[in-house]
Amino acid sequence: MPDAEPILTSDAPADPTLQADAASPAAVVRKRPKPGERRVQILQALATMLEQPGAERITTAALAARLDVSEAALYRHFASKAQMFEGLIDFIEQSVFTLINQILERPASVGDPAAASARQAAAIVTMLVQFSERNPGMTRVMVGDALVFEHERLQQRMNQFFDKIESTLRQCLRAGMAADASDTPTVDVQVCASLLTSFVMGRLQRFARSGFRRLPSEHLDASLARIL
Repeated sequence: MPDAEPILTSDAPADPTLQADAASPAAVVRKRPKPGERRVQILQALATMLEQPGAERITTAALAARLDVSEAALYRHFASKAQMFEGLIDFIEQSVFTLINQILERPASVGDPAAASARQAAAIVTMLVQFSERNPGMTRVMVGDALVFEHERLQQRMNQFFDKIESTLRQCLRAGMAADASDTPTVDVQVCASLLTSFVMGRLQRFARSGFRRLPSEHLDASLARIL
């Protein structure tokens, strides 16, 4: 399974151009960021600030100060802070579902269809957990902690994200349940997909609420073996 790569590099300087200029005595004129570069820098800075355990609501003033720009400069690239969070959600959705599609497109292994579908579902859960660990700031967005004081449509988008995850898991498990000759295959699929989704959400929530100390991958294989 491909590793879930970090979608925003949190350990990179939030604005390398400005830092380089400040460090160089000969620098007189700041270089203009390339088209789209400033938007990425803003999202990088926001994601990095969200990685701080116990971080309270992030204001545009604090975000602008981190980037050493004015608040007006932020609004030249995003109409509102809600739009900045939407940019992070876009990254989450694109990254996660690209990796899910890669998992689903792999040739099914020869053998027991039920075991093959369980492995596929487990691979999706494992990818989500890895993604969370590598992107702790994004985890706070995914579980809604960072969206408490923001526009309700942002939380609705994350709810839809996990609904789509659950639907994808049902798709993975359906063939295996049918081959297992269950008396209630539809119900079994729904229950298992719901349980896996709730498991992921709970692990991500614990990760965020623990200040990123309790890793969501803790005893992951053993937990998935019991569920599946």
